Amino acid sequence: MITSRTLLEKLVAFDTTSRESNLALIDFVWRYLGDLGVSCELIHNDERSKANLYARLGPSGKGGVMLSGHSDVVPVDGQRWSVPPFALTERDGKLFGRGTADMKGFIACMLAAVPYFLSQPLTQPLHLAISYDEEVGCLGVRSLLEALAQRPDKPDICLIGEPTELQPVLGHKGKLGVRCEVQGAACHSAYAPQGVNAIEYAAKLIHRLTLMSERLAAPERQDARFDPPFTTVQTGVIHGGRALNIVPAECIFDYEVRTLPQDDAQQVADELAHYAQHELVPQMQAINKDTAIRFTAISGYPGLYTAADSHAAQLLTYLTSSDAFSTVAFGTEGGLFDQAGITSVVCGPGSMAQGHKPDEFISIAQLDACDAMLRRLAEWMC
Repeated sequence: MITSRTLLEKLVAFDTTSRESNLALIDFVWRYLGDLGVSCELIHNDERSKANLYARLGPSGKGGVMLSGHSDVVPVDGQRWSVPPFALTERDGKLFGRGTADMKGFIACMLAAVPYFLSQPLTQPLHLAISYDEEVGCLGVRSLLEALAQRPDKPDICLIGEPTELQPVLGHKGKLGVRCEVQGAACHSAYAPQGVNAIEYAAKLIHRLTLMSERLAAPERQDARFDPPFTTVQTGVIHGGRALNIVPAECIFDYEVRTLPQDDAQQVADELAHYAQHELVPQMQAINKDTAIRFTAISGYPGLYTAADSHAAQLLTYLTSSDAFSTVAFGTEGGLFDQAGITSVVCGPGSMAQGHKPDEFISIAQLDACDAMLRRLAEWMC
């Protein structure tokens, strides 16, 4: 029987950086499951360069449990690796390679467990999902969820196998990423008042974001279940200007909001847009009518917090032998599954402390423990 370690070696060898196609990996999984007698369905992107994979086994009917993981990984560009990033290297009880922790380790365990699930008298269906483009905004899984929404037999529970060192996680923050383009008016810097300085107006907007961030961090708005325990706002990228003696005609910056599940990131975006259109744009257009401020959403996903007394949380306690529920700072596809009516929890092998870094690794012990956890899931489903 093929092991999770062997499967992980196969999966890591596929360069599924988000900018690349994931179809070679998906084809491998398709053939692997097909050889076991499991039918798969592919949901492609519009260009047909990437695909989600969906499969189910066990009895027909609605309900059951979904195991879900994303196939894409972050780039290795500019990182100093001591091992080849797209070849599995074993050293000191650890398996090194891009995606080992985030999150091909879980996918390998999920696939390795399929023969065991097939051998058991399951009383409810097991659903399997592998998505694309999670790392760039949870993009791919949305079309999979749209397909499931049209069916009466979608799962009740989704287990997202992001790396939590197999600790039970019920929640994470949501995220909204926005690009702001400030169109000013250039002139010689000796006559600066005759122009509209795009950088200075961008600075006013960024200062407004800082004030909102401080307001959101107020003690009465904090939630100790999260770290940090409040919604955060930060500006991460800015470009503007051509030369010191030219009043800059353009400035572009990107900001993000990472929200507690009870907060709404769109409220931050709406408040900033209102400030821009009702206070700043009139000042700019009083000098030059061709000036403007434009906003574009560039990424986003909802937060997640599943109730500790839910059926999904009880299952997680059974699988991990722990009710010490926690949250994670990073985002997952769980919030999207939850919005689609599939109660979601997060638990997987490895640690995000190793994710996105050079020499990313997962310990063999974590793979073995995840294998055992999925066998317990099969027994519970019987």
